This record gives sequence, structure tokens and C-alpha cells, in this order.
Amino acid sequence: MSNVHQPEQRSRPSSRSRGSNPDRVRQHNLSAVLGLVHRSQGVSRSQLTQATGLNRSTIAALVGELTESGLVRESEPAANNRVGRPSPVVAAAPGVVAYTVNPEIDAVTVGVVGLDGTVQRRIRRETDSIPSASEAVAIAAAAIRDLERDLPAGARATGIGVAVPGLVRREDGLVRLAPHLGWIDEPFADLLREATGLVTTADNDASLGALAESLFGAGRGVRTLVFLNGGASGVGGGAIVDGRSLRGVDGYAGELGHTLVNSDGVVCHCGAVGCLETEVGQAELLHALGRARGDDDDLDALLAATTDPGVLHEVDRQVGFLAVALRNTINLFNPETIVLGGFLGALHGVAGDRIAELSTRSALRGPSSSVRIRRAELGSGRLMIGAAELAFAGLLADPARV
Repeated sequence: MSNVHQPEQRSRPSSRSRGSNPDRVRQHNLSAVLGLVHRSQGVSRSQLTQATGLNRSTIAALVGELTESGLVRESEPAANNRVGRPSPVVAAAPGVVAYTVNPEIDAVTVGVVGLDGTVQRRIRRETDSIPSASEAVAIAAAAIRDLERDLPAGARATGIGVAVPGLVRREDGLVRLAPHLGWIDEPFADLLREATGLVTTADNDASLGALAESLFGAGRGVRTLVFLNGGASGVGGGAIVDGRSLRGVDGYAGELGHTLVNSDGVVCHCGAVGCLETEVGQAELLHALGRARGDDDDLDALLAATTDPGVLHEVDRQVGFLAVALRNTINLFNPETIVLGGFLGALHGVAGDRIAELSTRSALRGPSSSVRIRRAELGSGRLMIGAAELAFAGLLADPARV
């Protein structure tokens, strides 16, 4: 079915595995059904039967168990003209949530995301200076306590997912380097776990944005995509290749913000010269607009409304350097889709045709002929939704633990 994204790792079990270990098979089937419900944001029993290859009675039993566990709920579908009894619609229970944290150079954003992938609450706590890791932990923990008090009765939080603008070690979530924040080898996830008592997992923000857009946004149903995220802490990237996240040996893959775009440029935070994020930045756009700070929504509205020649010149300048990086991205990854989020999405909103024309004009004819460059669909919620996937991972893998 077209509206359900099913990663390769959730392929249906073989007949051998079905008969070898009933508990393992049950766990696999519960995981497959809950994963489909989670990613589809509402799916009928008949669609679950079709997607999994399981029979209707097995699906009914699995849905019943997930309902009893408080993970899903069923409802009657909207009226239609089809003959016969309509199949009930299964959706994630709204009370199953994850907390998310995104530290930046000017704010710490904390959210609540439901198991259906929707952002239920968002708190942005601005800071007067770049927060240290311990300061960001204190801000996040206080915000989580505030959000916890507002959760409805019976709601359950599975944990905390953290989207970090920097290099995060895959094996333990250690922030090896977040250059704009000035963090080096900071155990941010461990510190936040100690402060809240909740299971906490961290990863690179752009990699999580790529995951979110591939599951719920502009990359839904796309097998190979590249996501570029533009935020206050620079430009990051993430890639989904053949349906799987491209991570690298230690989890550091996708640092497209450090692609060379100007050999005569300035020194970057990373120590190299002429990186993409030295030429393309949110701060420069805000400065041209006469603003000291602002979030994605502010910048988006301001750029869309401006006719100021100085602002339009800055937009054109940044678009030129962005196109160099996108040309390299097209040649390297041969993606079906490139998704631009954050302030890069705002640039696309006012200069999307120009970005596409410049990026593909000098790229190789083969990969440039099929690529689409799109704006992220999840808006300011993209990193929260991606970070929530970290907190939901254990539950989705083994729903029976609930």
C-alpha cells in the first residue's frame, strides 16, 4: 500500500522462523504491526493483512494485544461507498509520547511527540549566550518537568531523544564535537539521563531530520534521499540510501556543511577553509533582515515578504554557494530527492527554481536528470520528530515489553 513505508529490516518472517520460536515470532509480528501503524499514522486492518502477509485472525489478535497494552486504538473508518463491512482503522494511542531535546547556540528546544509522529507540544527556551552542555541539560530537564505536568492522565513517556548539531558517536551518544556549541567529548545523553531519570539517546540533528522526512515528510516513499538542515549552529546533512540510513563507521557520515564551496573563503569552525556553512548561514540572513535572532518560522515569513534589495542580494549570494554543494551532492549520491530544511527551506521557498537550475546545470547529466530538490514538509518539527524515533526505537522493536 502506498501510504506505508516499510524499511528492509522489517521484512516478513520466513516460514522457518515462524515455526522455530513462537515467542520470537510473536515479538516480530507485534513489532511489524506497530511499526506499520506508527509510520502510516492510521491504517486499516485489511491493509495490515496485506502488508504483513499474516491472516486476518492473526492481525485481529495482534491488534487486540496492542490495544490492551495501550499502544494503539481502533476506530471506524470514514463513510464511503464501498460494499461490505469496512475494516477498522488502527492508529497509535495519543498517550504514548517521547520527549525531544535540540540544543542550539541561541536556544534549547524541548518537545513532546506522539507515537503517531505528531508534535504535541514545543517549548523554545532562548539563551543569552551559547549554552554549555551542563547548562543545556539544566534547561532541558526543567522544560521536561514543565511538560510532564501538562501531560494528560495516563500518558506514558518512552524516553528522550536528543538532536545534536555536531558529531555524535554511534555506540554511546557521546558528543565528540559540536563546533558551534564549543562542545568536545561531552556525555550529554548521560547527563540528561541522570537529571531526568529517563532513558536518553542522542544522534546528529541532520541525520534525524533525514529520518523524519523519509518517514513522514517530503521523502516519504523515497528510497534514496539526501537531507540538508540549516540551523543556528550551521548546516548539517543526512542520507537515506536504498532505504537505510547512511551512518559511516562511527556514525559521523553526512557532514555536508563542511563541503568545500569556496577555496578563497574564510576559516571554518572545523579548521578548514571555505566550507558551505561559512558562506551559507542563518545569521547572515537575519542580519540582512535587521534581526538579531529568530527561528525557522520567523525567517520563513520575513524572506517571503521582503522586497529589500540588500536581502535579495544576500539570498542570491547564498543560493550560489548552496548550489555548488548540491551539485557535489547530486554527483556523489545520485539521489532521487534532495530535501532542504530549516533556513535552507526558507531559501528554497523564495528561490527554489533558481536553486534547482544552478545545482543541476553543472552536475553530471545522468544523476542530475532525475533528481528533485524539495523543501522539507515537517517544518520546525522535523528534528523533534526525528529525535522521537530514538526514544521510540525500543518500543517499536519489542512492544511486548510494555
